[in-house]
Amino acid sequence: MQTTTARENADLADRIGRHDHAAFEMLMRQHNGRLFRVARSILKDDSDAEDAVQDGYLDAYRHISSFRGDAQLGTWLVRIVANQALMRLRKQRRDRVVVPFDRQDGEATEARPREVADPSAESPSAATLRAEIRRILEHRIDGLPVAFRTVFVLREVEEMTVEETARALGIPSATVRTRLFRARALLREALARDLDMATGDVFGFAGSRCDRIVARVLELIAREHPDDGTHRI
Repeated sequence: MQTTTARENADLADRIGRHDHAAFEMLMRQHNGRLFRVARSILKDDSDAEDAVQDGYLDAYRHISSFRGDAQLGTWLVRIVANQALMRLRKQRRDRVVVPFDRQDGEATEARPREVADPSAESPSAATLRAEIRRILEHRIDGLPVAFRTVFVLREVEEMTVEETARALGIPSATVRTRLFRARALLREALARDLDMATGDVFGFAGSRCDRIVARVLELIAREHPDDGTHRI
């Protein structure tokens, strides 16, 4: 997502403050994807996430005058939507413990590997496989504690910087690094368990395939040795 200048942010906020609906529509279209992922990372439900984004936009529109230009408009919106999602989470009581975003942890760092796939070069089977892998990864991300998965989505999916994430969530940069480190570790452990459980079924030879081969071999033996039929198992 392209970064706008402070002047562009201020101009857009001013237009929205003067009830320019076209300007607000442009803002929403620019940030819809990011804000949905933020809300979805907290609520783990598509419909609830959409509602949180909608409420966040309404809140932003009503309070656009409070935007001071000391951060990106997108970062300001992330914080609003994250707060909306957290309020919904607390009301729904889906999690017994909600880790507040202002809790500080020790600092830890880890390299951030990047892999870029070219969707246009994928075969249909490769695209299907990638979709299944994405589904598994989304399931495991949903299993992370709320504070960890939100930081993970902002940093790894949305590629926000440590500083942007810290401002959006109202936490120190060191806490962002720690939570990202722990989120990765938890994901690696969960995915490793998935891999271990699936390894035993790799190149499986049970069910219809097994029955088909057995039947075919017995058929061939019967043809070669027609007199051995009484000795079949």
